[in-house]
Amino acid sequence: MSELLLEVNGLKKYFPITGGLLGRKKGEVKAVDDVSFYVKKGETLGIVGESGCGKSTTGRLLMRLIEASDGKINFEDKEITSLSKSELRKIRRDIQMVFQDPYASLNPRHSVEQILEEPLIVHGIGTKEERQKRVKEMLEVVGLSSYHAKRYPHQFSGGQRQRIGIAKALMTKPKLIIADEPVSALDVSIQAQVLNLMKDIQQEFGLTYIFIAHDLGVVRHISDRVGVMYLGRLIELADSEELYDNPLHPYTKALLSAVPIPDPDLKRETILIDGELPSPANPPSGCAFHTRCSECMDICKTTRPKERNLNGHYVACHLFNE
Repeated sequence: MSELLLEVNGLKKYFPITGGLLGRKKGEVKAVDDVSFYVKKGETLGIVGESGCGKSTTGRLLMRLIEASDGKINFEDKEITSLSKSELRKIRRDIQMVFQDPYASLNPRHSVEQILEEPLIVHGIGTKEERQKRVKEMLEVVGLSSYHAKRYPHQFSGGQRQRIGIAKALMTKPKLIIADEPVSALDVSIQAQVLNLMKDIQQEFGLTYIFIAHDLGVVRHISDRVGVMYLGRLIELADSEELYDNPLHPYTKALLSAVPIPDPDLKRETILIDGELPSPANPPSGCAFHTRCSECMDICKTTRPKERNLNGHYVACHLFNE
């Protein structure tokens, strides 16, 4: 096994629900509920699931943009959930994020040069001349020209803005990039260009990615391993080809049955999921998916399934528990 870069154990994030005149706590939203996984150096881990499953919250917890309710995050054998702000700042050089909406994540009042220089200034990296040289280098790496440095975000297309967002993430020479739906706001033709760019950059700089998305086709294109989330829980995790060719969890099977096949003569049965997605403020007991599962058994309603390792294919489902 390659050396581990990131290891997550029992990660939880519960947001309080308050109400009344005194704003007392009435309940909690279990956005991320006991998630564990690891990421090896140089690989891409894809995290997929429908809206509200907790995948973006997981990404923000790894960056410590929000604080975890419980659990441990180890980055290069250093536990980062308890680090002080000054200690965390050093780690942030090595962990960067690419956001879904490049226009919202880029300061409209700053030129591209100011935007890209900012991480270097924050971390005290280089002289003014060295920083400007790095800005021009990174613009070239992401397929833009050095003269773009004087322009502002509104002067670029969506695809170009996302390239700037990627360049910003690369400025501090990170080891891990968390990409939170980086292509979902782009046209399909531009999506492919940005995905190919990210793959090229990964090889050139030896990067590790956590790629968060709801589009299973996009995730298959870029990921080495894929994890499937449902209602704050990681229910299946396997090598990309293994997961797509041999899904085990009923939810994963339903998700994959909805992916279009680029062959009009090839027919595949679509598995329909009954009912509505339960509220994370009041998740079902036992297996979170049992209220919508066609293979639900009595044990599913009362007992949460444990994660089982089937030759590197992890699944949390009572169908596979001994």
